[in-house]
Amino acid sequence: MTALEWVLMVAFIVLAAVVVVGLILGVRALRQLQEAKTADRDRREQTLDDAKAKVDDANAKAASVRAEAAAAKAEATAARAEARRVLEAAHEEADTVLEHAHRQAESDAEQVRTAARRSGEREVALLNATAKEHAAEVERRAARIDERERLHAEEVERLVERERRLAAMDTDLAVRESALTVREAELTAAEEHRRKELERVAGLTADVARSELIDTIETQAKREAAILIRDIESDAKHTADTRARHIVVDAIQRIASEQTAESVVSVLHLPSDEMKGRIIGREGRNIRAFESTTGVNLIIDDTPEAVLLSCFDPVRREVGRLTLEKLVLDGRIHPHRIEEVFDSAKNEVDRLCERAAEEALVDVGITDIHPELATLLGRLRYRTSYGQNVLKHLVETAHIAGIMAAELGLDVPTIKRSAFLHDIGKALTHEVEGSHALIGADLARKYGESDDVVHAIEAHHNEVQPQTVEAVLTQAADACSGGRPGARRESLEAYVKRLERIEEIAAGKVGVDKVFAMQAGREIRVMVRPEDVDDIGAAVLARDVAKQIEEELTYPGQIRVTVVRESRVTELAR
Repeated sequence: MTALEWVLMVAFIVLAAVVVVGLILGVRALRQLQEAKTADRDRREQTLDDAKAKVDDANAKAASVRAEAAAAKAEATAARAEARRVLEAAHEEADTVLEHAHRQAESDAEQVRTAARRSGEREVALLNATAKEHAAEVERRAARIDERERLHAEEVERLVERERRLAAMDTDLAVRESALTVREAELTAAEEHRRKELERVAGLTADVARSELIDTIETQAKREAAILIRDIESDAKHTADTRARHIVVDAIQRIASEQTAESVVSVLHLPSDEMKGRIIGREGRNIRAFESTTGVNLIIDDTPEAVLLSCFDPVRREVGRLTLEKLVLDGRIHPHRIEEVFDSAKNEVDRLCERAAEEALVDVGITDIHPELATLLGRLRYRTSYGQNVLKHLVETAHIAGIMAAELGLDVPTIKRSAFLHDIGKALTHEVEGSHALIGADLARKYGESDDVVHAIEAHHNEVQPQTVEAVLTQAADACSGGRPGARRESLEAYVKRLERIEEIAAGKVGVDKVFAMQAGREIRVMVRPEDVDDIGAAVLARDVAKQIEEELTYPGQIRVTVVRESRVTELAR
């Protein structure tokens, strides 16, 4: 069966259902009318029965009964008329319902037929379009297959032609190779003959001639390189020396600060010498308890009203000093009291370290830093290097780097951060083996610092070659902070040894007459003999001495090497 037949069948079924429903409603209406008529008849019969009973029972009331009967007859007549009217109305309503149901069924059937016709037309159109698309796709695929076959045929032809050319080239190369082999043998024989002839004419072997030629070329190259370096440096200094000097000097002058002297010993003054005995305790129990609790050596000698505390760890030494100071003020000195006061002093030092770190961060202008790094920075409050407080050195270095970065138009916050954290590894040098630069780089990398900051930290002492402008400026700011006059203090022995080694390096060069280390080792003047060293040789000598000093010695700041070549001619007038 087709879709239209199905639709018509459904329409007929719906129409039949509507007619059945109308008939059922009509039957129900008729049944209600019959029930009303039956009830009315029963009521009339009952009334008649009652009337007859009353007539039999009360003859005296016959007139009234007849009147009542007449009234009842009139009511019955009216009831019958009403029943007929209701029945007629029901018949009319049933006819109306049937007519409406018939019209509705016809309308629904027409709509269903129209929808089915439209749906069929759409499906037919869709099938036609799909068939056309499939046909077009088949044609396109056939065209692509034909094109691929054509290209494949062309590629096969090209490969065949290429094989022919390669075969021809192989043949040609074989011929050329044989010719080159013969030519190479001839050239080898000619070269050997020429070398022997040259050795016979010059009276030198090839190795000796090669060595002399290399020496001559090396000397000439060094001389030309020295001239080129001198010209380049002169040109660079002419344009950059003034500005660089201005930037560095301005940064140092603006950030100059006081520094403390390095020491591993702290002195605590006592109210009287009697306190020394109380500190020692009976059989030395107090001093032993103090040293075992704090880890600080307590030195009690003949110095009046003073004791010495010695420890390589500045934080522990400060905790020990505060502990002993509180014990002396309290007067109660015994092992249990030493432990209590030690805990209090340790907490106080921790608070001082935290406050110092917060003040340094505020001074530099850094707000986002890991709490562990802030704690390590606080520990540097009691750490010194060559007499220079490390935390103050970090603040000073950060300011110098920031000023130079601002002058050069660079990223000031990143460079200040790199300079401020460059010595963070010194907080753990007593606990972790290795260079403080590499330790600091590992800490910065662990606590989320950027790669530029990490590289600047690890490269500021050249353990890693500096590759970024942040690393170079961090090195420069560190050198400015540590190398400026009055910033650091060295031991006399190390200072003298460094000066002696500087003079030995310069005096060991060829042509040097005298060497003088001047300005506390910041400058070295080398006097050369003019007959042994010319002007170009003087420039080469200065560079060699500076390079050897950089490789062998460790020193703050920079050392200037000045080579003096002076010619003097004296004649007497008699």
